[in-house]
Amino acid sequence: MASEFIYDSARRPLPFWEELIALWAYRDLVRQLVARDIKVRYKRSVLGVVWTMLNPLLMMVVLTLVFSHLFRWDLPHYPVYLLSGTLLWNFFAQTTTLATQQLVWGGALLSRIYVPRTVFAVSALGTGLVNLTLALIPLGLIMLVTGVSFHPALIFLPLSIFLAAAFTLGISLLLSSVAPLFPDIVEMYQVILTAWYFLTPIFYPVKILPPQYRFWLKLNPMHHLIAAFRGPIYEGVFLSGEGLLGTMVLALGTLSLGWFIFTKRADSIIYRL
Repeated sequence: MASEFIYDSARRPLPFWEELIALWAYRDLVRQLVARDIKVRYKRSVLGVVWTMLNPLLMMVVLTLVFSHLFRWDLPHYPVYLLSGTLLWNFFAQTTTLATQQLVWGGALLSRIYVPRTVFAVSALGTGLVNLTLALIPLGLIMLVTGVSFHPALIFLPLSIFLAAAFTLGISLLLSSVAPLFPDIVEMYQVILTAWYFLTPIFYPVKILPPQYRFWLKLNPMHHLIAAFRGPIYEGVFLSGEGLLGTMVLALGTLSLGWFIFTKRADSIIYRL
């Protein structure tokens, strides 16, 4: 409970740990913010939470009709390939955007009472995870309809989601640490996301890229995270050896960097909002 946290300015631990301890003490607030975001998002929607499942499904139908017929890629079970990549990308894009926006919108609250500065990014992540979990339901239905087997590798899917969540939170914190200094970062980030989307093999297979360009995919973190998420679903395999280790280092390293930079600047953030 928030009342259990005692703030003593004379005995402050390192910001990295101080924020983590405070966030745990305010975990009920995080849950309330997640519940609020879910309710507000679907309050005036006729379909309500069902839209979370229907939205990616409709997008998959449109993109499947366009790309599978227009470009005629020889990719079996293309709807599952497309939807699995789209779900994880939407989770990343929507969560990082929401986290940055919520910090700016929550500036008035931060200037009046003490709450952990990371609470907005973590609550945005919680909202994104709820939406991603709901969106897995239509993905499972599409797998059944198209005849894609449910492989034992699916037991590793929670690990894939955890790694994606760690990377997403890290990017969210990095963006949130810059947003108070450069308010235009939110609009700029949307442009970056658009370019990033097309540079990531989400709706097209890797094999269509010329060999000399495939090297650059190794520098695209979302390519590795989507591969870790898509593998158990579409191919029935999970990353192993060097691929798994590299993805874990990428995700946890980004989270640690984002947490370190954000918490180091947390005290000055409220004065710039």
